[in-house]
Amino acid sequence: MPAPVDPAADNAAALVIEEAFTKVSVDGIQSDSSPQAALRARVVDAWRRRHGGGSPKPILVLVGGYAGSGKTEFSRFLSDITGWAFLDKDSLTRSMAERLLISLGSDANDRHTELYLTEVRPLEYRCLMESAWDNLNCGTSAILSAPFITELRDEAWFTRLENRCAAKGIDVAAIWVRCDPESMREYIEFRGAARDAWKLANWDQYVAGLDTDKAPPTAHLTVDNRLGSAISLADQTRDALKRILA
Repeated sequence: MPAPVDPAADNAAALVIEEAFTKVSVDGIQSDSSPQAALRARVVDAWRRRHGGGSPKPILVLVGGYAGSGKTEFSRFLSDITGWAFLDKDSLTRSMAERLLISLGSDANDRHTELYLTEVRPLEYRCLMESAWDNLNCGTSAILSAPFITELRDEAWFTRLENRCAAKGIDVAAIWVRCDPESMREYIEFRGAARDAWKLANWDQYVAGLDTDKAPPTAHLTVDNRLGSAISLADQTRDALKRILA
């Protein structure tokens, strides 16, 4: 079904979808509280979110930040508000990365050695980006949650991404979630992930390699997620969405 070009067409398309799902029943019986009714409501709502407002083009949102900065939480807030696909690098690639590290003779939780950085990390980001393109090519906006430290510092890389998106009619927004080392350590300790063991055991060495005072040069927006921030992360998410769609 082609994307509607005006509100009337949008409503008509949504009604077609709703009527089609209304015909689906189990044993000929369907109530407003049935699983089929819930599915119908979700599909129609997704259609309206995608076509009924905001940007007419799909958007690729990169949400970057150091470990424990709160980028995943921010991304989930943004996905809840918009209905856009939420793709988290760790969720998509962790099992693959751990198995590959073991097969290469390293620790499954290695995230700091040259072996990880050269042999595994590029594959993680490739998987993440390919998953994003699968959504974007279908017209579905995608929110990617990953550190993106190297990528957002590389203006040539980001320009290539913008050019590729522009050729496909896709908008790009890069958001950096800022956090201070003390707050990040508290977040990292709270989540208790095995992949953070080296960071916590070598905290001073780890922090010495971070630049927490400024965002990468390609970031369009910066979100302040330090503990005690004057504006809540949820409110900053809503404000970021307004600026993305402006």
